Amino acid sequence: MKTKNLNIFGIYSKKIILVGLLLGLIHTLPFAQSNSATNSSWPNKPIRWIIPYTPGGITDSATRMVLQKVQNDLGWNFIIENKPGANSILGADIAAKSVPDGYTFLTVIGAHAANATLYAGRLPYDPVKSFTPISLVGITPLLMTANVNAPFKNVKEMIAFAKSNPNKVSYGSSGIGSASHLTFELLKQVSSIDAIHAPYKGTAPALADLIGGNIQIMTDTPSALMPFVKSGKIKPIAVFSPKRVKGIEEIPTIQESGGPAIEGSTWVLFLGPTGVPKEIVNKLSGEIAKAIRSTEITQKFEELAIEPIGNTPTEAGRFLDEEILKWSKVITNAGVKAE
Repeated sequence: MKTKNLNIFGIYSKKIILVGLLLGLIHTLPFAQSNSATNSSWPNKPIRWIIPYTPGGITDSATRMVLQKVQNDLGWNFIIENKPGANSILGADIAAKSVPDGYTFLTVIGAHAANATLYAGRLPYDPVKSFTPISLVGITPLLMTANVNAPFKNVKEMIAFAKSNPNKVSYGSSGIGSASHLTFELLKQVSSIDAIHAPYKGTAPALADLIGGNIQIMTDTPSALMPFVKSGKIKPIAVFSPKRVKGIEEIPTIQESGGPAIEGSTWVLFLGPTGVPKEIVNKLSGEIAKAIRSTEITQKFEELAIEPIGNTPTEAGRFLDEEILKWSKVITNAGVKAE
């Protein structure tokens, strides 16, 4: 009798389990269908885009150019928010902690890669794991310039002068850990020269002191320095690039100027928070790449000496990893400490 009751219980248990599984499957179907529908109809509302810098700079300009092109072509709406602060950490943190539903994205530059080492263990997010790569937008090789009265006219002469006059060469940058700072540190390490670093709070004050003769060298973006080169207030030395840069082809590469084969640049890269659906990531990345490769954007980028890229999420992620590794070595060898 007990055996029979147990068998009946076992049959009922199996039926209950089967019914439960079916109900569970039925309940998950609407969610799956809803999620799929959301992805297929994305975007159906404005997309928030965070730029962790003030308006008007090369990062802001490049981002707005590309997103405006996408908006014009597809009708997507973007709401751009400039969130400067803490060397881009403030804006990056907001993006990292946002809901990964495909409606919040972020623009980063070289500082994002440098911050991984400069603020190791102190960042409120992981520079890689907290984000989903979307696309590398463009790369701007940095331009080295000098005061018009500096006793050298190319990299070879500058290195020779620095070796003959230890710590007599002074170079300015837009701040500790900036691309301009770390690029010249890389040159120092490779060339075995000594030079005095003068960090400023931004490009403008550093440029003023370069023109005034308080520092001898300054490295920054061509868009920031070329107006003063053309007016004769400073002199160009070389671009930190393996090839001449469109828009400023008259300026030699660092190797052509007698220097080592090194590269230094700032760049613009688009990220989203970790967890953005793959379908959305690929869709956005593809449309951004298409916009970047358009004649309209390539011409605008050339005016700013930006090399247009527009690649896949995988390629963008690989580029970021390489930049973090490259500048980590420079920062560690130079003993650079965050402000």
